[in-house]
Amino acid sequence: MLGGDEFISSPPRKTVRFGGTLTDILLKYEKGETTDFELLKHQLSDPDIKDAQIINWLHEFRASVAYLTKELEQLVSILLKLPWLRRSREVVEEYLGFLGNLVSAQTVHLRPCLRMIVSQFVPPRITIREDDVDISDSDDDDENLSENFNTCHRALQTVARYVPSTPQFLMPILVENFPFINKSERTLECYVHNLLRVTVYLPTLRLQILELIIEKLLKLDVSTPQQDIEDAEETANNSDSEEKSTEEGLFDMEEDEERKGNKVVSSSSERMAHPLAERLDILMTILFSYIKDVCHVDGKLDINNTKDLYRDLVSVFDKLILPTHASCHVQYFMFYICSFKLGLAEAFLDHLWKKLHDPNNPSVIRQTAGSYIGSFLARAKFIPVVTVKACLDLLVNWMHKYIDNQDTGANAYCDVALHGPFYSTCQAVFYTLIFRHKQLLDGNLRKGLSYLQSLNFERIVMCQLNPLKICIPSVVNLFAAITRKYQLVFCYTIIERNNRQFIPVVRSGTGGDLVQTCTNPLDSFFPFDPYMLKRSKKTIDPFYQFWEELSAEDLENLKKPIKRGTSEDEDDDFLKGETPQNDGVVGIAPNSYESNTRSPVSSIGSPPDCYVPYPQ
Repeated sequence: MLGGDEFISSPPRKTVRFGGTLTDILLKYEKGETTDFELLKHQLSDPDIKDAQIINWLHEFRASVAYLTKELEQLVSILLKLPWLRRSREVVEEYLGFLGNLVSAQTVHLRPCLRMIVSQFVPPRITIREDDVDISDSDDDDENLSENFNTCHRALQTVARYVPSTPQFLMPILVENFPFINKSERTLECYVHNLLRVTVYLPTLRLQILELIIEKLLKLDVSTPQQDIEDAEETANNSDSEEKSTEEGLFDMEEDEERKGNKVVSSSSERMAHPLAERLDILMTILFSYIKDVCHVDGKLDINNTKDLYRDLVSVFDKLILPTHASCHVQYFMFYICSFKLGLAEAFLDHLWKKLHDPNNPSVIRQTAGSYIGSFLARAKFIPVVTVKACLDLLVNWMHKYIDNQDTGANAYCDVALHGPFYSTCQAVFYTLIFRHKQLLDGNLRKGLSYLQSLNFERIVMCQLNPLKICIPSVVNLFAAITRKYQLVFCYTIIERNNRQFIPVVRSGTGGDLVQTCTNPLDSFFPFDPYMLKRSKKTIDPFYQFWEELSAEDLENLKKPIKRGTSEDEDDDFLKGETPQNDGVVGIAPNSYESNTRSPVSSIGSPPDCYVPYPQ
């Protein structure tokens, strides 16, 4: 026997129904008698419909799916709007069975079924009334959200099992249902997470889903220039410091409550001040987690899974990232997956190299590939010196061959339009040398110097194409200082001559510093400049080569050349004094642009462009 409370709360065994059996109603409707049919629709649309009623109706519909033809799509639409997800387990199981019967018997309803399921990939909407204004947003406090998502994926798998062509009908629906970037972080987070879950059981859609997600991330990325992110963070930090100074200790009690509560409260220090950067940070964290989970099985790297995902990501990189100028963060998905195994990093470098030296590729793509090579070699801590040397050999040999072909011809003059890929390659090599020169010289100075001398930088710098005129001045200045120190090439005569050819202009009409025109004729950037998004940054930092500011002593050392014919003992003394302990971190790195032309990916916290005075 049921207790009084249990009896009241339990659903009735029998429910009041009107209009006869479902089959009778549908047959009458075919003959033109619509009274019972309209009553049926009204009962199914009742917001107070009970679980037992839903189960009874679904049971009858499962037995009558043959009657649910295209002419009855209005009735099917009402069935697909039934509030089945937040009901009892019996309702959920019956509904999943109904979906399977419906799509297998009447594939004409496949699209509406898929739309219904995908619409549940985001939290339900709630309406809050404030000051006579309805504010609608996602309901973040739904405790059953995770379970509901699991059920949605069960439903999708059920449909796919009955209809093998489901993937081709599903993909356009996933595209059209993607939330706008100004929706709440929670809505975007849930939708992207659910899209990535789909790739697990519908692997044929993985490439298209990754393209869709990365395309949306890219739009967020280019909508949040680094300068805007820095300004927002600075403003937020200033306001925080003001609040702390005037209301010190005010929030201690609230912080204690947050620690005690069961609900996880994200630290405000981890939030990005810029709203779009906050969305991007959350979504990049999800993407990195997905990459890690796919590539690792039971905590160990699964090389086959990793290779398959790498191929998909490289395909997306070629299609979306490479043609996009000055994205700040999204490209780091390639950086991250390459950190799993050296072979992947080498494959990525080889892929970029093929893009760079293939004359059939557009010049802008070749130049961007050069930027990626230089930035990747400089910043990826997991790339060993032997790989750096192999890449430098490849790039420098190509540059010498290019000079052989051009230096005596009709086009043997400085022109970005004609020789863009060459200048981009020069800048990649110079940039790599700035970051890696201490590692290249580590262990045996004489042997290292011999290797650098074999690259014959003097011929490259002195050629008619004049790469020092085209490369970013901050890169040129540091390259000149380093190559002079090790007596590889003396660049300052050429730099002075190039500088005389620039006409200074005033930055503003109210008076200001003199600046040089067109300090970045290549319009180049360093794709792996420091990563700024606070949460996802934690994934990248362990593999990332940072730099430290140069001290006055370091700057002075750069002006002192290494003497020829140094003894082995002196070599060792030099190495003890010059080689840093932190994995060969170079003291300073150039910004992507000069200070008057801020890079969209210029390095936060990096020093201003280094200026090493010319020797007297």
